[in-house]
Amino acid sequence: MDQQNRNDVGGKAGLVGIVANVLLASGKLFAGILTASMSIISDALNNFTDGLTSVISFVGFKLSQKPADDEHPYGHARFEYVSSLIIAIVVLFIGFELGKSSIEKIINPQPINFSLIAVIILAVSILAKAGLFVYNSVLAKKIDSSTLKATAIDCRNDVIMTAVVLASTLVERFTGWKVDGYTGLLVALFIFISGFSLLKETVSPILGEHKDQKIKQLLDEKIKEYDIVENYHDLMIHDYGPGTSFCSVHLEIDKNVDPLIAHEQIDKFEREFSLCGTVLTVHYDPIVCDSPELNQIKDVITKTLKQIDDRLSIHDLRFTPCDGFLNVFFDLPLPGDLNAKKQEIENAILCNLTEQTQNKYQLVIAYDNYVFN
Repeated sequence: MDQQNRNDVGGKAGLVGIVANVLLASGKLFAGILTASMSIISDALNNFTDGLTSVISFVGFKLSQKPADDEHPYGHARFEYVSSLIIAIVVLFIGFELGKSSIEKIINPQPINFSLIAVIILAVSILAKAGLFVYNSVLAKKIDSSTLKATAIDCRNDVIMTAVVLASTLVERFTGWKVDGYTGLLVALFIFISGFSLLKETVSPILGEHKDQKIKQLLDEKIKEYDIVENYHDLMIHDYGPGTSFCSVHLEIDKNVDPLIAHEQIDKFEREFSLCGTVLTVHYDPIVCDSPELNQIKDVITKTLKQIDDRLSIHDLRFTPCDGFLNVFFDLPLPGDLNAKKQEIENAILCNLTEQTQNKYQLVIAYDNYVFN
């Protein structure tokens, strides 16, 4: 699905949410006033909040369609992330305010007035919200939208909360127990927890989360079509919103390949990869493939690393002779849980190199961030 259709789907979902939530909130507010129920009024205000978040969602999708300009050369697709963040903050605020009101109701309990109309409104609301949950869940998966996913989760929470409110209304009607304030507090707590969860999910992509598996898989498949590429490393992905990402990578190519041919193939690689939805920039890394001594050093180091941890590998290997020993340079992407083992890794490499090649070595290792490997 192209970006325009994606934004159209998101905008339509936002409009559906606005209309549905305003109608549901109006019905619940009427029922809450009719019965003097704090839990029903809280649920109504929650639906008004949902209507507001639907407005934010709709505006977010519309703003994300704005093309790139001089001030924002990478486009405006991150508006969708911003709208998700605003939704999460609004949900947290409403949860806090409803919690305060519910505590006041617990301290000063008042009976609620049972109404069959209120029961029917709550039952209809449960069915409507269940339908909206399915609707938004399907669309969120279809267009891979964090905003619609947040909206779907909110609809699911509303189903649970309204069911609890309906149950408390029936309990107070048939038992006389004044549980309205406690139910309102439970609803407020549920809203607050959901808002915090949404906040965590929406902040992550804004900060730059690691989610490059699809691009990494695509890169692996594409490289197989290019015989001159020996390997790659330093894969970096910059996410500027759903469907808008920029990527850079180092491709390792035998130094004996004609530079003009290598450059032509790299240009072709960048063009074809960019057609898949990600703008790619390639750094050309010429490597030595025909040096028996270098290949032996590489083989020893690689086997040593695999004995320590199967995730370890090297790139940019080279060496220079010095007085009585060889300086060996290479980059080593290191997982975070192995940071404390740097000295152990270096000692193991030096020991095996000395034993198997009968030379003396000095290692110069550049430790890379493993997530970019």
